[in-house]
Amino acid sequence: MRTGRSGVRAWVTDWAIAICVAAALLVTGLSGQHSATNLDLFGYALLVVGGLALVARRRAPVPVLAVTGLCAVGHHVAGFDVPAVAYLFAVYAAVRAGHRTITVAASVAMLAVLPLAALASGLHDTGEAFAQARGALELAWLVAAGAAGEAVRQAERRAEDAERTREEIAQHRADEERLHIARELHDSLTHQISIIKVQAEVAVHVARRRGEQVPESLLAIQAAGREAARELRATLQALRDDDTTPPRGLDDVPELVERARSIGLDATLTIEGQRHDVPAAVSRTVYRIVQESLTNIARHAAAASASVRIDCRPDALAIRIDDDGKATPDAAPEPGVGLLGMRERVTALGGRLRAEPRSEGGFTVQAELPVGQTS
Repeated sequence: MRTGRSGVRAWVTDWAIAICVAAALLVTGLSGQHSATNLDLFGYALLVVGGLALVARRRAPVPVLAVTGLCAVGHHVAGFDVPAVAYLFAVYAAVRAGHRTITVAASVAMLAVLPLAALASGLHDTGEAFAQARGALELAWLVAAGAAGEAVRQAERRAEDAERTREEIAQHRADEERLHIARELHDSLTHQISIIKVQAEVAVHVARRRGEQVPESLLAIQAAGREAARELRATLQALRDDDTTPPRGLDDVPELVERARSIGLDATLTIEGQRHDVPAAVSRTVYRIVQESLTNIARHAAAASASVRIDCRPDALAIRIDDDGKATPDAAPEPGVGLLGMRERVTALGGRLRAEPRSEGGFTVQAELPVGQTS
């Protein structure tokens, strides 16, 4: 699609060519010996119309081919021995647009009809009629116009293929860079998380050997370390496109709620409606929304309880997570990266997301994900 300066330039060029061709045809027609009869006026009109029709040759090459061809036949019937210049431009435009078969068929018809048009204009000598038709539409010029159109079309196709190849190469490089970053991030975070996990496991082991009660927070750190390591491995495998471990989804939400309970949050899960199969992308998004919401509640909300409600509808999944934390409508927290990520995931699936303080205190996250339009 042409836009901006290139579009204006093409528009000006089209009009300039059309006006010049129309003027040349009209001047050639006026130079002949004609009287001011209605038939002559009709011929002059056809000369102008055939030239001006070229202004639409980019947008509608086949109709312009037909109009210029009919105008050429018409002004020959009116007795104007004028070359079919406008038709040659139309042939070039039609072939350039890829309409080769139609152009060949129309040109063969023109070569057959022009002698008949010359005879209809009053010529009684068949040889003279064929000579006039040959002068109006030389076969060599016709072939040259078609060949030029085909050459430009092939050049444009090669340019498009080259551009597409450049885009594919750029995308491939971007994918490789993203995978490289993911590997670096995985190695760095895995090292740190492994230290946390090992330290937590050692502390749990020592406490149990001494017969001491293991603090719930320590067990939560141990479980979170294991889960974080597993998630990092799964993410890197997904980027490598060789993931053999099923991604977390709707079936794993109860585990998230149970984990929230293990750190002292009174978390409840309610699933309403008839459970049905949902697309994998929706299932993963539900898991991420609940995971991010419960993580934010544990870190920032200072809440004692939280409720997770999932409503399974025939055409959508509705998720709502409420807490009784310190958020109020007058002191709404600034949206963080996690909330922005949730919104991007939901929007990409054609859903809606609301995340805001509740009037009675606390925070609510509500999302609705369509299940009938996502593959």
